[in-house]
Amino acid sequence: MRIATWNINGLKARIDYLCEWLADRQPDVVGLQELKTEDSAFPHERFNALGYTALVHGEKAWNGVAVLTRSSAEVSQRGLPGQEDFGARLISARVGDLSFTTVYCPNGKTLEHPDYERKLRWFDALAAFWRETPDPDCGRVLCGDFNICPTDLDDWSGAASVGEIFRTDAERARFAGLIDLGLHDLYRVRHPDVRAFSWWDYRGGSFHRGHGLRIDTLLGCERVRARVRDVVIDRDFRKKRGELTPSDHAPVYADLDPA
Repeated sequence: MRIATWNINGLKARIDYLCEWLADRQPDVVGLQELKTEDSAFPHERFNALGYTALVHGEKAWNGVAVLTRSSAEVSQRGLPGQEDFGARLISARVGDLSFTTVYCPNGKTLEHPDYERKLRWFDALAAFWRETPDPDCGRVLCGDFNICPTDLDDWSGAASVGEIFRTDAERARFAGLIDLGLHDLYRVRHPDVRAFSWWDYRGGSFHRGHGLRIDTLLGCERVRARVRDVVIDRDFRKKRGELTPSDHAPVYADLDPA
């Protein structure tokens, strides 16, 4: 089974690129973020033609998340309770033997911006939601764009940027708090010491210079961790493909052994 997460940075701009990736990589379940598309405008037929059903929590112009699945699924939660004013940033679904949640976590903008403190409160609400909605009957996955570099290893500049947005002690403590709830960073399960990134700024040739951040993450409970065969940051799909322009994020996928 292949599960994946991808911040596509605008569904309308990336639909052909996304469909090419789906046809090539054949994931079974995908969490998408930053759709920038409201529910009524979501192109379900494009994904149906590829064998996928889409469960959507969209928003016009900003935010928006979705789960694509090749099996039957049912939405269990749309939106993070108590954080609705921050936009469409969470959707959970029961997909086969998985409870699958994808999130587009707030950016925070700058340490001085009001959204930074709101970001921290959003993560507190996410941790509370996770604690209060246990699902012991299946494997649990929490994936998405977390907008946090968990450690210096996840930042091209290493320790030089500690204390900046995405790398503050408070943000990293929130990420660590999710791990403490019984989750595992699946990429680190397979690649504990690899410096690798999932996001590169469009500007300044960051991708080609290797100036990236690892902020897109697949987290899984122990039941999921035990099934992990491999986890890949799919850099080939951060490159331009013909006339198709990529997202500034690469997809991340994990291959799981059967339950």
